[in-house]
Amino acid sequence: MTSPAGGQKAVWRLTLVQALAGANAPVVFATGAVVGRDLAPVPTLATLPVSFFMVGMAASTLPAGMIAERYGRRPVFMLGKLAGFLSGMLACLAIATQGFALFCLSIFLAGVYAAVVMSYRFAAAECVEPAFRPRALATVLAGGVAAGIVGGVLVSATMDLVPGYMFVGTYLATAAIAVLSAALLARIELPNIRTVGTYQGRPMQQIARQPRFIAAVVCGIVSYLLMNYLMTSAPLAMRMHGHSQIDANQVVQWHVVAMYAPSFVAGHLMVRYGTSTITGLGLIITLVSALFALTGMSVVHFMVALIVLGIGWNFGFAGASSMILETHRPEESARVQSVNDFLVFGFVAVGSFLSGGILTTYGWQIVCLLALPPAIAALVMLFFFDRRERGARRQTQVIDPGP
Repeated sequence: MTSPAGGQKAVWRLTLVQALAGANAPVVFATGAVVGRDLAPVPTLATLPVSFFMVGMAASTLPAGMIAERYGRRPVFMLGKLAGFLSGMLACLAIATQGFALFCLSIFLAGVYAAVVMSYRFAAAECVEPAFRPRALATVLAGGVAAGIVGGVLVSATMDLVPGYMFVGTYLATAAIAVLSAALLARIELPNIRTVGTYQGRPMQQIARQPRFIAAVVCGIVSYLLMNYLMTSAPLAMRMHGHSQIDANQVVQWHVVAMYAPSFVAGHLMVRYGTSTITGLGLIITLVSALFALTGMSVVHFMVALIVLGIGWNFGFAGASSMILETHRPEESARVQSVNDFLVFGFVAVGSFLSGGILTTYGWQIVCLLALPPAIAALVMLFFFDRRERGARRQTQVIDPGP
């Protein structure tokens, strides 16, 4: 852990880098399915590039955790920036040459980049005292508010920058931002989490058997899966219903802002009401967004549904991430967090791929209806495990009342 002053400074620097580097994700969400539709050999593969984004996130989490555990977080962060730069450049080449496979590869690298950016939240939590970790985690996620605005404006301002090649200018801009954010990261003071030659904690199987860990992983999976599943389809669904790309860009932009804006209060709410309560609230809000999306196909309906979805994701995912912090010891952090993210992003990749086929085959309303059962199931499971944990805690207090 860094000094208190150094820790706070690191949290704010990570928040700034989150604001810049995090803009890459809304760019992919706004453009991936649209470019995929233009390049794919068949319409049902339109969202495959966005699925590769999630595959890249899932595939990189375990290696990133191992590198961080052995060498520290800084090398992981720099490798992430390299992936972001290569992603932008390869996407430009893919669009210019009409290469669908190359575009999928570029978005895979964008997923690697995004996974590293998502790990900033855990790095921030390690920079402060345990009591302030939920707030530090939420503060870094709040950087996504600026990321959502930057990403949306970036797409609209640069998509026609190179005549005849829509979005080439956009991906050039993302490559430049990756270089800039790497320069900012180089000066951040991070705590040493390397564990080579020291006690490395409990076996992962023992940690994973904790009810708290199971609940956190399942809620994290469902919160992120449903957000990505609906958001991946939304821009393409809007285009299919006659709305413009500018409208789709704005919907994604405000969705991403809504994903991160609650972070300004989420940390405080988790400290006051508990991580389980806020996680459950997020799942309920996600349910509401899917139900509202069923009521119409106008730009307003898409906008409101995606804004509510973003709020639900923030509470659900931030709450689940904070629950993970309660399940491991400091020397276990990199391993446990990378396993959690691997499971979350792996399931999200599957949902992202399925959303494109469901949308093009059955339509937007079926996409929304299928989001309801997982949210309900996660809520039931969270309630069950939380009640079981409170019962076990009360029983322990009765057996060992203390001094």
